[in-house]
Amino acid sequence: MLNCFAAAPKGFEYTLATELSELGAVDVKESVAGVYFSASQEILYKVLLWSRLASRITVVLYQGACENADQLYNAAYAIDWPAEFDNRATFSIDFHGMGGFINNTQFGALKIKDAVVDRFRNAGLNRPDVQRTNADIRIDAHFRHGQLTISLNLSGAPLHQRGYRHGTGEAPLKENLAANMLARAQWDKTSAVFDPFCGSGTILIEAALMACDVAPGLMRERYAFERWHRHDTNIWQALLNDAKARAFVGKKHCEVKFFGSDIDSRMVALAKRNAANAGVDHLIQFNTANVLTTEAPTEAGLLISNPPYGERLGNVSTLLQLYFQWGELLKQKFGGWRMALLCSEVELLSALKLKADRQLKMFNGPLECAFNLYTLHANSTRRQQDSLTEAHELSEFAASFVNRIKKNVKQLDKWAAKEGIDSYRIYDADIPEYNVAVDRYPGHVVIQEYAAPAKIPEAVTRRRLSDVLLSLPTALEIDPERIILKTREKQKGRNQYQKLDSEKLELTTLEYGAKFKLNLTDYLDTGLFLDHRLIRKFVGEKSNGRRVLNLFAYTGTASVHAALGGAKAVTTVDMSNTYLNWAKDNFMLNGLMGPQYRFEQGDCLQWIKDCNQSFDLIFIDPPTFSNSKRMEDSFDVQRDHGELLMALSKLLNKGGEIIFSNNKRKFKMDEQLLNDAGLTVENMDDRMLPQDFKRNPHIHNTWLISFTAKA
Repeated sequence: MLNCFAAAPKGFEYTLATELSELGAVDVKESVAGVYFSASQEILYKVLLWSRLASRITVVLYQGACENADQLYNAAYAIDWPAEFDNRATFSIDFHGMGGFINNTQFGALKIKDAVVDRFRNAGLNRPDVQRTNADIRIDAHFRHGQLTISLNLSGAPLHQRGYRHGTGEAPLKENLAANMLARAQWDKTSAVFDPFCGSGTILIEAALMACDVAPGLMRERYAFERWHRHDTNIWQALLNDAKARAFVGKKHCEVKFFGSDIDSRMVALAKRNAANAGVDHLIQFNTANVLTTEAPTEAGLLISNPPYGERLGNVSTLLQLYFQWGELLKQKFGGWRMALLCSEVELLSALKLKADRQLKMFNGPLECAFNLYTLHANSTRRQQDSLTEAHELSEFAASFVNRIKKNVKQLDKWAAKEGIDSYRIYDADIPEYNVAVDRYPGHVVIQEYAAPAKIPEAVTRRRLSDVLLSLPTALEIDPERIILKTREKQKGRNQYQKLDSEKLELTTLEYGAKFKLNLTDYLDTGLFLDHRLIRKFVGEKSNGRRVLNLFAYTGTASVHAALGGAKAVTTVDMSNTYLNWAKDNFMLNGLMGPQYRFEQGDCLQWIKDCNQSFDLIFIDPPTFSNSKRMEDSFDVQRDHGELLMALSKLLNKGGEIIFSNNKRKFKMDEQLLNDAGLTVENMDDRMLPQDFKRNPHIHNTWLISFTAKA
C-alpha cells in the first residue's frame, strides 16, 4: 500500500474524503486543504484518473520531525531517489511553509535539491538537472509546526485542468470547484441542470461529464507519474481503456438535459467551444439571454450557478437590483426547482428575498464564499403563504427610509433650484437604523455609510445597507447604475472607505454661478464639501477688490468663489499636488486665468511661517488633527488654533479679515487670546449651516475674525 495525499482547495475536505473512499482508497483522513489516504497502485491510478475534486495527488516518501537544516538535508538524502526516477529526467522542488529555522522557502528547496543531487552522485550516477517549470519529476515538501513531509507529485499540472477549457471569462471558475458545487448540492446525475450565468460553461460541462460517466482525467495529455520508476504501464492502460469505454457508452446514452445562458454572447460562444472540446456539446443547450427574462427550461431540475458579484459586473447597487429582481422571477417561474448559488457577497444573496435550506462555506481561490441551497416551492398553499410574507417584507423592509427620502426630496429639490445649486445632501442618517448619508449630484447619487455602533452586528448593518440600495432607485426614480456606494470596510488598525465602483466618473456641478469638477469614484471625497457651501459663498461675497489667501485649499473651490467675487488676487495653498491641479482645473472651468491667481504646494503651517506677503482676506479650514509625514510636527486644531490665528493675523492688512472653519465637535475658540491681540471674533455657525444640513448643526464651526489694530 502506498501512503498518499490528495490536495484540494480549503473547504473541499469532506466531499474529497467521500470521493476517495468511493474510489477504493482506505485509511482516509481529512486534513487542512486535503486528505491523506492509502491505496494500492491500481487504486492510486484510479484516483488520478477519476478524482473530480483533487488538485494534486502525491505519494508520501518521508514524514517526521525536523528541527534544523541538517535534519532537513538528512531526511531528503535518506530517500532512495534513484529508485524513484531516472537521472536523465529533470526535476523541480515545490517547498511550502516557514517557521523555526526555515525563514525562506527557497532555502528549504535548496537543501532538498542538494540532498537529491548528492544521493545520485554517491550512487555513482550523473546528477539530474533542475528545471523550474514543466519538470519531468516534481517533488513536494511541506514544513509546518516542526513537521516535514516530502512527497512525489504524481499528477503534475493541477488536476482541475481537464484539458477541454481553452478560454474563460473574467472570473473563471475552476473545474474542481464546479464539481464540488454539484457534489454539495447533492445532484443525483439524472435531473436537469440549468446555469443562467453560465460564463464559459464550466459548471454545465462538469455536470455533463459526470452524467456521462466520463473520467475527468481522460483528456489530460500528460501525468508526472509517467517518468516515475514505479509506474506500471499495464495497470494504467487497462484503466484508461475502461474509462474510454465507459465514456463512449455514457455519452451515447445520456438522457439528462443541460441548459446554459449568459447575457454576453461572446461567453456563450466560448462555452459552446469548451463543451465541444469536452465532447458534450450535443447534450447542452446554450443561448444568449438576460437572466431577468429567462423561463424555466423544464418542469423541474437543479439551478446551479456562480452569479456575478463584487467588481465582476457593475456596481453594488446595480447588482443588488439584479438579485432582487431575479429573486422575484425565481418565485414566479421556477417553482419546483432546487437551487444552489455560490457568491462571496452574502448581502447579494439576501437581496433575493429567499430563505435558504442550507448555508455552506466554500472557497473560490482565496475568496471565502457562501454556498446556499434553496427549494423553490411549486404552486401550493405554502408557496402562496411564502409569497404573501415576502411581499409584506418587500413593502416594509425600508418603508420608513423611503418615506423620509421622498419627503426630503420634495422639499430640497425646490430649494436647490431656487438657490442655484445641483449638488446637495438629501438624507443624513435621519433614521438611526439607516445610518448613511445620501448626496445628490447631477444625474447621480453618492451614498456614504457611517460607522455603525459596535453593539450592532455586522450582518444587521449590511442588511440595512442592502435595503437602502434596493429602495433608492425607486424612491429617487434613478437608474441603479447611477448610484455610487462608498462604504467603510474594517481593516487592520483603522477604518477606511472602500470604493466599490471601478470606472472613473467625472462630471461638473453648479454652485451659485461657480462650476466645479467632481470625481465621484476615485477618491474618498468627491472634490466638493457640500456642508461648506455657504462658507464658500461668504468668501466670495467678502472678496471684491481684496487680496485673498486660501489655506488647506483642497480643490480650490473657495478660491474660485473668491475670484468670481471680484478678488484682486487669489493665492491657493495645499500640500497635495493632486488637489492643486484639481484647483487649477476648477479655475479653467470658470474661465479664470492670469498671473493674479497663484497656486503653491507646501505644508500650510510652514508656508505661513515663511510668508512675506500680506492679504485682506484669509480663509482657512485646517484638519482637526494631522501628523502627516510631510509635516514637521503634529497639528491639533483645538490645541494649536490660537497660535495659528495669531500667526495669520500678522499677514493681514489693516481692516483685513480671517474666515476660520473646522469640523471638530465641541470646539472651543480661545476668544480671550484673540481679543487681547486686537482681534474681534464673531461666531458664524448659524449663518453658515445650509438647509440640507439643518439636522446636524454641529457639523462644522465657522468664525469671522477681524483685524482692528496692530497688537
